[in-house]
Amino acid sequence: MLEFVKMQGCGNDYLFLNCLNVPPPAQLPALARSMSDRHFGAGADGLVLVLPARGNGADCRMQMFNSDGSEAEMCGNAIRCVAKLVYERGEIVREKINVETLAGLMKLELTIEEGRVPSVRVDMGQPCFSPQKIGVRLEGERIIGQPLEVEGRRFEMTCVSMGNPHAVIFLEEPVEDFQVSRYGPIIEHLPIFINRTNVEFVNVRGENLLRQRTWERGAGETLACGTGASAVAVASISTGRCCPGKVDILLNGGALAIEWRDGESVFMTGPAEEVYTGRWPD
Repeated sequence: MLEFVKMQGCGNDYLFLNCLNVPPPAQLPALARSMSDRHFGAGADGLVLVLPARGNGADCRMQMFNSDGSEAEMCGNAIRCVAKLVYERGEIVREKINVETLAGLMKLELTIEEGRVPSVRVDMGQPCFSPQKIGVRLEGERIIGQPLEVEGRRFEMTCVSMGNPHAVIFLEEPVEDFQVSRYGPIIEHLPIFINRTNVEFVNVRGENLLRQRTWERGAGETLACGTGASAVAVASISTGRCCPGKVDILLNGGALAIEWRDGESVFMTGPAEEVYTGRWPD
């Protein structure tokens, strides 16, 4: 039997396997699909493994799979849960830890209250604007306000990588009324995106206050996306919609605080919660 922990950050929920002291299971893409199924499995946006570090100053390593079995480079909500898990299980008992991901080494600072970790601040690294590194077949040094037509509807798209690709689209109409499930998968699979893309649909709701919905590559619409919120903050500042510094982002599952100034790292602060523990037949 596989012991797992279900955790969530702003409603972005994952199933976590602690493999720091035990070997990881086989056939991970298939396992991610079966465990993540909302009707026939435990139900989650994906599967996350916590593994021993391979060096480079890391304390541990995170490997994650979306609910469709595809492997993802990084997840801001999941990595906060990793920090909570390793601290509260007594695996890595420090206020600052480094986690290895496919997007690079992430530096995390834990808020600790009576032995628990209610929130985590993550150094997400610097955003990337290069179309080649993002994986988008468009010319230019940066893709900002790029015209995009989908099924007769015109948008403006800003592309940012936070270790994984994001296409950020600002809307005039309330994002709550927007057909995310219609346009999200179409944009995700557009041929211009070499490895598909995450898609964020955003409203400006006030001074440095944004409302976001996300269509996640390989998972569909999720209640929150940490790398997506980071990309949204970067896009909003780059297009002059928000001022450099702290941007508050309201998601379907909660709120994240993102800090960014051009040329610096993006910092994300948000909650991490344990939902339940369980056992899965192997």
